[in-house]
Amino acid sequence: METIKDKFFIFNPKSYLFGNELLELAKEADRLAEQYPEISIFVTCPYADIHKVSSETKHIIVTAQHLDGIDCGRGMGAVLPASLYNAGARATFLNHAEHPLTTSQVVASINQAEKLGLITILCADSIKEARMLAMLNPTIMLCEPTELIGTGQTSDDSYILETNHQVKSVNSDILMMQGAGIMNENDVYRTIKLGADGTGCTSGIVKAKDPKLMLKLMIEAIDKAMNEEKK
Repeated sequence: METIKDKFFIFNPKSYLFGNELLELAKEADRLAEQYPEISIFVTCPYADIHKVSSETKHIIVTAQHLDGIDCGRGMGAVLPASLYNAGARATFLNHAEHPLTTSQVVASINQAEKLGLITILCADSIKEARMLAMLNPTIMLCEPTELIGTGQTSDDSYILETNHQVKSVNSDILMMQGAGIMNENDVYRTIKLGADGTGCTSGIVKAKDPKLMLKLMIEAIDKAMNEEKK
């Protein structure tokens, strides 16, 4: 399994970007990952773009949007974990609000990901769900209220602090990602200062006037928060 650095950032363009447009931003993320070696940068890709992005970058963690809990064999139309790994993915989202899973599906998917050494980013939309899913020991728990996704409204301080506490009380090794409504570098800075191990963004980057600049500003905000913690 890839080693996750002191802090992390996930650029998750969902289905807004693909092909050369996605590759261009992935290469910018790769440059930033080399420039800031204490920050792990993940980039999610549509399945068909995983190999291209992986083969043309060196420092980012290429991430699948989902995988199904199946092994080689039957499963027409399902997302085969081994094929994602073979294409270059080293992490995967699971149970995102836009692709929810049943509990049994989450268990099966995590089991398959663990067999391959894939980082798992498991999503929860409430404090109770986060605590329950933490028992499955994902690598990263993403805690974001579904109603805030893409709105530009971030989770309030109490939600961030409480979900961090609840998940860590189950398994202190789980890394905490807080991501709802992240739109600019100030949101990133605030989230890290509140104790998250990482954060991420979709629309704040892909809809920015200059997506590369916004990505850079967000990574710089994490670096700033980290440096302040060291003082």
